[in-house]
Amino acid sequence: MPVTRFAPSPNGPLHLGHAFSAITARDLAGEGGRFLLRIEDIDGARSRSELADAFRADLDWLGLTWEEVAPQSARLAHYEAAAAHLRDSGLLYPCSCTRAEIAADAPGKSAMGAIYGGRCRRHGPVPGRPVSWRLDVTAALARTGPLSWFDARAGAVPAQPEMVGDVVLVRKDEPASYHLAATLDDAADGITLVTRGTDLFEATHIHRLLQALLDLPVPRWDHHRLLLDESGRKLAKRRGSPSLADRRAAGENGMLLAEQLRLHRFPAGISLGNP
Repeated sequence: MPVTRFAPSPNGPLHLGHAFSAITARDLAGEGGRFLLRIEDIDGARSRSELADAFRADLDWLGLTWEEVAPQSARLAHYEAAAAHLRDSGLLYPCSCTRAEIAADAPGKSAMGAIYGGRCRRHGPVPGRPVSWRLDVTAALARTGPLSWFDARAGAVPAQPEMVGDVVLVRKDEPASYHLAATLDDAADGITLVTRGTDLFEATHIHRLLQALLDLPVPRWDHHRLLLDESGRKLAKRRGSPSLADRRAAGENGMLLAEQLRLHRFPAGISLGNP
């Protein structure tokens, strides 16, 4: 039976976009499947434990039931071991580039931001600077050969991690990037259907490559459409999208809200993005 998950980061309150994603994942698990909650709490000082408690209250308010699994902060040794394996295999290289340098050298952009131009792969890091560790995508693909993955909405997708470039797997100030941690976590938690928004579609090319390199099981994916605000932008914590906690405090009926979201009936100013 399906095993899905909702994996929020406690660096800001949940909003309607999160509710839509959690409801989608819970419903796709079905009556006989499992819906897991995983707290992704390795975002440095921005991770706040009190927000994780608010997330649980939000999900309960929406009428969802879940099983909670270990948070990312309890999995650091797992991330370190995987990074060490990739480093020993010659597939990671140190990078000292600043954001400004990356932007200046970027050959283009993906949905995840500027594509890394490869300065430190060619010349090595600047001595004395802190480093992150990047995946050498070209070398990795030479090891794995062609790969593919399956999305419930897009069908069979050839893996093209080169489109997003040499992503960071170990950050300068964090034990693992989203790419490494989420891929390892989904395998450890037995996720069979990764449910998340279309804004992470391109990330899946990298995650499929990591699964091949680390000999991990390959789930299916369901990248659902995003909720958009009045200006056509996706709802986001950093833009102050109204929180579920505020709706709870105002006495709104969470279970009714969840049913409306399932029916694609959204509050004023909220719409569903294109597939």
